[in-house]
Amino acid sequence: MKANLGFGLAGIAIVVGTAVGVAQGDIEILQSRLSSQADDHGDAYRPLEQSFLNELAIRSGEKEAFKVAFEAGDELTELAFNASQGVGAKVGEGKRFSRFPRADLKGDGEWTTHLPKREGGPNATSCIACHNSPGPNGAGDVALNAVVDPAHTGNPRLFLERNTLPLLALGVPQRLAEEMSIELATQRTRLFRQACAEGQASGPLKSKGVSFGSISATRQSQTPCEVTVDWGKLEGIDKDLVVKAFGWKGNHSTIRAFTRNAAHNELGLQAVELVGEADADHDGVPNELSVGDLTALTVYMAALERPVTRLELAALGLEKVTSRQRGKILKGESLFESTGCATCHVPRMKLDSAVFREPSVTPGFYDRRFPSGDDPADHRFASKSAIKFDLTDDQPNNQIRLEGGAIEKLGALSKTPDGGAMAHWFTDFKRHDMGPDLADPSDPLGIGARMWLTRSLAGVGSTGPWLHDGRATTLDEAILAHDGDAQMSRKNYTLLEQPQRQELLAFLENLVIFKQQEAE
Repeated sequence: MKANLGFGLAGIAIVVGTAVGVAQGDIEILQSRLSSQADDHGDAYRPLEQSFLNELAIRSGEKEAFKVAFEAGDELTELAFNASQGVGAKVGEGKRFSRFPRADLKGDGEWTTHLPKREGGPNATSCIACHNSPGPNGAGDVALNAVVDPAHTGNPRLFLERNTLPLLALGVPQRLAEEMSIELATQRTRLFRQACAEGQASGPLKSKGVSFGSISATRQSQTPCEVTVDWGKLEGIDKDLVVKAFGWKGNHSTIRAFTRNAAHNELGLQAVELVGEADADHDGVPNELSVGDLTALTVYMAALERPVTRLELAALGLEKVTSRQRGKILKGESLFESTGCATCHVPRMKLDSAVFREPSVTPGFYDRRFPSGDDPADHRFASKSAIKFDLTDDQPNNQIRLEGGAIEKLGALSKTPDGGAMAHWFTDFKRHDMGPDLADPSDPLGIGARMWLTRSLAGVGSTGPWLHDGRATTLDEAILAHDGDAQMSRKNYTLLEQPQRQELLAFLENLVIFKQQEAE
């Protein structure tokens, strides 16, 4: 983050002029269009308008719009919002924040009357209040667990706890999920066409080496062709076949939807695209996050630097790893595969295209209508004005200058010879039964109390405590808590000799988060 960078429309104009290099004439035009939104608060936060980003892209190019959106998102994640900006909500009992759900507060405008239906909180004034370990945009300690009651039971025994996950390089899982969803949809269409032609068809659903089970289709009528589907052998995914990479239960397909939900529940900031112009949390402040704000937050988290490995850092001279430590890590990597851990925590997946777009053009990964009911186009939010960047090249952070002056883009994905990218995200993007001990006490989403999305291990060596509620204080504890679909992998781990366990753990501890220190 750049020091002393003002945020809001006035602040963005400064970024455009000094950091991005937009022509002075363009700045004057943009400032003129935005002047009516100025207020008496100087550099205080003011919503970023989507039309500003669109105009910037038209006049100065996609790269410039991306840089401005990234800087704006950076400021938004670190900004400590105040009551005049809409942070918090009318919880009840005179409170604006609550660490615990308050389904008992049913008075006028209180916790239970908020729309959309409140799950928890609000419990923070900024994103980095919770996402702060080992630094900004990272994970969170168990003390920062979110406690939620989506069903409004008011019963603490049924409350759900969620540990804080890191926000780094979220464009990687979304793009992987998009490509997987396209492939699964293509397979479904092929089966439907076969059923229309032959009366019945069955086949597997598989993408990027991951099996999602199989489906069967039976023709019911020919003109037009209608089929019924047997979903009984579908595995780890919803019937829409949209891979959902976000949320502990895998219930959000996009960074934007995840962020919109978190802003509402954790910060009490209600996006315009969520509730329109209504003051639906009864705190006296409407229009708390603009469409442009959500775009900036999405682009920022999508383009943050990826987690790395200690071996990568050592190769660049950024960390010291002894030959003995290197040997343990490499042996541990082999054990990670042989014990079966890599079956679900898939170490590597290839991206055919590393270009991230906001909004996406992949079905299931953009809003046909905002949750408010508004048409996104009415807010100047459309694919023709999408902000784009390349996950192999454009990330601003962790660009390491090597001896001789060359730049190593450590924050980016590595390119493949065919123009794609290789992602090391350590997940299969499926939900799995993790056994009774890790089950939630209730199942308000209807996904299954024992079902969990495979947690990415990217950066896992820097993000303890572990598991959905932070119960595991060591990686060893986290592995031993696995059950259900992971039962065999856990058993294989327990059969290892202690030195071998330590090697496997050394491999996991090698998966770290790194942020280059900025010059003073």
